[in-house]
Amino acid sequence: MACATVFQKNSILRWGIIVLFFALNVIGVQCATASITFTDITEKTGITFKHVDGSSGEFYIMETISAGLALFDYDNDGDIDIYFLNGSALKGAEYKTTPRNALYRNDGNLKFTDVTEQSGTGDTGFGSGVTIGDYDNDGDLDIYLNNYGPNVLYQNNGDGTFTDVTKKAGVADGARLGAGACFLDTDNDGDLDLYVSRYVEFSYDKNVIFTIEDYPAYPSPVVYVPEPDALYLNNGDGTFTDISKESGIAKHRGTGMGMVCGDYDNDGDVDIFIANDGIENFLFQNNGNNKFEEIGLIAGVAYDFAGKQYGSMGVDCGDYNNDGLLDLYVTSDRWTSLYKNLGNGLFEDVTFSTSAGDGMHNYASWGTGFADFDNDGDRDIFVAIGHIQPNVDKYSDHLTYFARNEILMNTGDGKFVNITDKAGDGMKVKLSTRGAALGDMDNDGDIDIVVLNSRREPTILRNDSVNDNHWIEIHLKGVKSNRNGIGAHVKVVTKDLSQLDEVHSGRGYQGHYGLRLHFGVGKHKKIDRIEVKWPGGTVDVLKNVKADQVITITEGKKTTQ
Repeated sequence: MACATVFQKNSILRWGIIVLFFALNVIGVQCATASITFTDITEKTGITFKHVDGSSGEFYIMETISAGLALFDYDNDGDIDIYFLNGSALKGAEYKTTPRNALYRNDGNLKFTDVTEQSGTGDTGFGSGVTIGDYDNDGDLDIYLNNYGPNVLYQNNGDGTFTDVTKKAGVADGARLGAGACFLDTDNDGDLDLYVSRYVEFSYDKNVIFTIEDYPAYPSPVVYVPEPDALYLNNGDGTFTDISKESGIAKHRGTGMGMVCGDYDNDGDVDIFIANDGIENFLFQNNGNNKFEEIGLIAGVAYDFAGKQYGSMGVDCGDYNNDGLLDLYVTSDRWTSLYKNLGNGLFEDVTFSTSAGDGMHNYASWGTGFADFDNDGDRDIFVAIGHIQPNVDKYSDHLTYFARNEILMNTGDGKFVNITDKAGDGMKVKLSTRGAALGDMDNDGDIDIVVLNSRREPTILRNDSVNDNHWIEIHLKGVKSNRNGIGAHVKVVTKDLSQLDEVHSGRGYQGHYGLRLHFGVGKHKKIDRIEVKWPGGTVDVLKNVKADQVITITEGKKTTQ
């Protein structure tokens, strides 16, 4: 989170490269026709949640990182519910009503009911990040919160209620300032372990006073001491063991915000990418036996193509070019970066050659995700935008605190076009967005968007794209593997199209979405082959599957429904 930094001299080279690529692509951008449309339906949903960041005018750094959100089916009724994180009163702030997180039940037709009270999920801590997973393998999804202060693990009771089991599980992680989190199966033993980021060491007496042109402002995290993250091993009995030191994770101090876990090298175990704020990014390669090696610099994802580091915020991984390899898209305080997986353990920053950063310059970008919004068989990109500094309007002639979010449409030839201007009234909303989550909220076969806006109400965007493309949505049910198949690779093959995706728990900007995998398949009414490679190596194959349906694949049974 860099604040009003002055470009170094070598930035002139970068600007020259940017101008060159924009000139080469301007004709294609001008001629692009959007086939993706979003409508803002927030007022019709029944959602009344409003985010607060606990601010009292002291500009505490944690105010900027709040907060992520989660989309998941908490009650197993077949539709996706929403869990919003909230801040809490920081020193000097007071609220008439105590802020808390909020769980909204999806009642169908994009109508939601606040079930926070009866569900018992209204944590009043200062929320930063959230991840979802069935850590106890009992068939329902649990919630883990990464807070400023003690973290929280809510166990799903299966009856619409949750129980705080943090103390029993041993995952409070102390009174730290946390950000993102992920459930993952580090050792492929069938239960979910837990990765928890720790942002910076903070206490009120260490608060750094910072100004920009005499206006109060938030400082960069580099003025604080970074913290090493934590890795907790699931013991299989409802408890976890901290293996941060033994695993190698604790050797590296970072400023982790967003993160995603994925098997980028296709070797059968899950690796961990950390988007660090103000320093180089981390890529922890899983070497087996719960041992990790940090190889971000070697792999080419620690910095951008010019060797620069920025305030990385969020990250998602997905196969944007359908070559069977998981690529990375990273947001930051100034640029976005698309890292193409080369398949040999290396990545290449292809942001400008693909136009994947078009329209994203100078504004801070936060939540993000790969998704096939128009079901044409390739993955587009959503980027949440919002300036860090609330006073920026007072000292800048071209930057504003509120900004619109952005849509990049995949053109199918390895490039992207920014179609935000043509993508419906939902993309005209200007607020300061943080978390973003993508999912088929109305079960109509296309991906909708939910965003959490700092200090404001959220925005719910319905996908109203019109086309005759087809789709398939896949829910996994593990037997030997963890219950939701987190870490599984799923390949969907039609005659002229092969797509890969992976099940993640925790992604984007300190949030969670996408346990039900969505594939657009274009004009194909039938999928020739669905291949599931489960964590641990078991493979299931389904053939001749009808499109335009949600199916469940159970490990070892090859059944659909």
